[in-house]
Amino acid sequence: MKKTHAKLLMLSDLKILIRGAGEMATGCACRLYNSGFFRILMTEIEKPLAVRRAVSLCEAVYEKSWTVEDVSAELVNHVEEAHEVWEKKRIPVLVDPPVSCLNALQPDIIIDAILAKKNLGTSINSAPLVIALGPGFLAGKDAHYVVETARGHQLGRLISSGYTLPNTGIPGEIAGHTGLRVLRAPTKGVFLSELSIGAHVEEGQLIGLVSNKPVNARLNGVLRGLIRPGTSVTPHLKIGDIDPRGEASYCVTISEKARAIAGTVLEAILRTYNSTLGLSGRARFD
Repeated sequence: MKKTHAKLLMLSDLKILIRGAGEMATGCACRLYNSGFFRILMTEIEKPLAVRRAVSLCEAVYEKSWTVEDVSAELVNHVEEAHEVWEKKRIPVLVDPPVSCLNALQPDIIIDAILAKKNLGTSINSAPLVIALGPGFLAGKDAHYVVETARGHQLGRLISSGYTLPNTGIPGEIAGHTGLRVLRAPTKGVFLSELSIGAHVEEGQLIGLVSNKPVNARLNGVLRGLIRPGTSVTPHLKIGDIDPRGEASYCVTISEKARAIAGTVLEAILRTYNSTLGLSGRARFD
């Protein structure tokens, strides 16, 4: 028992860099934080485009702080501020798309959770353990592990060699619906809406406008996600998500998909650091 306790304390010292702070990245951050990994830093772009904003810690970029299921994040301007935020039992979020903080942070683990469907610069050599989510990464070359993010039987599978399933461009099925539940920008412009996440909507209802072109609901349900009104968008960009199950509480809680992916990320970390081989022969885990 004492040996296990000591190992958990040392695992909590690991510095984890998560690229992205959207829905799936937030699911990972919350799972890891609640498992005792308290030294997490998340990086984001200057104007995050999260749709499921209520459960995305990237909202801290706009609001200065944000909480998802009792895990709180705080915006920082420099990587050096991370330690102060960790002391406050919060997760720092840094606007740093190129991850220029890498040398200063010296993370033990990097999790690429941008979900850009391609590699935006993550290297397997950037940290002792590199984990990537979704398509665009070759496990064993771009990252040590890749996690399957497609809904279905393979969701959450941990891949140590090869690729995830290819991106189909078709949203995952929820209550029998796929493409109809996703709202996309009809044109280039600024998205405007008076609705809030959690609102009940009906098929045909006006959700918002982009350059005076309407964005209408295509089925009945709850507005599970909506991009921030006032955001500049490009044609076909995902700007909203309607949940046909109609349960408003789902809008403010981490989804089953995010939890599955986060659980696999946790598995990858524990599998690596509990291995008899360890990472680079790290004696502190003997």
